Amino acid sequence: MSRPRIAVHKFASCDGCQLAFLNAGESLVTLAQRVDILHFAEAGWIDQFAEVDIAFVEGSISTEHDIERIRAVRASARYLVTLGVCATAGGLQALRNGVKESASWVADIYASPQYIECLPESRPISAHVKVDLEIWGCPVTTEQVLGATASLLNGVTPANPGEPVCVECKRRGYTCVAVTQNAPCMGPVTRTGCGALCPGVGRACYGCFGPAELPNAAAMAEHFEQSGLSRRDVARRFLFITSTAQPFADIGQRYKEQDD
Repeated sequence: MSRPRIAVHKFASCDGCQLAFLNAGESLVTLAQRVDILHFAEAGWIDQFAEVDIAFVEGSISTEHDIERIRAVRASARYLVTLGVCATAGGLQALRNGVKESASWVADIYASPQYIECLPESRPISAHVKVDLEIWGCPVTTEQVLGATASLLNGVTPANPGEPVCVECKRRGYTCVAVTQNAPCMGPVTRTGCGALCPGVGRACYGCFGPAELPNAAAMAEHFEQSGLSRRDVARRFLFITSTAQPFADIGQRYKEQDD
């Protein structure tokens, strides 16, 4: 039997989630002994439209060319797995979504705006093609990527925990920044997976791992406002790095419209 084949693709992103593979070190070498890695430009393998069993995709769709390419990737893969918030929820690129007069700020930023080709909005991969598994994070962790790969190769549905960051804070004995600092922490409505990294150093979670399972985002937004945040700042908490993810998108847009 031929060995399983995988590919790692990049769209609009910072490459951080691809580093979850490279940071695996010896585990990546072990993986390469079990599978054929046909495309992973950052690691030196280039064959972007090779037929594979698993295609990992980092980054959001920001250009017309991206749309064509992601459809070709989807057609060549048995499973398509998105890596990180850019691919699953638009990421930082999606901050431009809904901004009025985008052409004017493009001209303010770039000396030759006529060479800039981009869609009015930056959208997640699932807005254009079927996605079989979403791995959240900014960036994702090596453990998430290797765990999902092992599960898929063995015909097992990968674990996809939806518990909030607060649970992880309790496990690690971290002091709650929402209680002790009145910080606008997104931990109660954000899924864990990061190891509660930000609360662990005394900072509020900003939601980079996406919505937790059954998050009460409306109550969270109301709490933020009662704690002293303006409606604009409440909207910014929900329309930041995972701005297209529900229910964050609806709550954030509601507060943004009320502020406008």
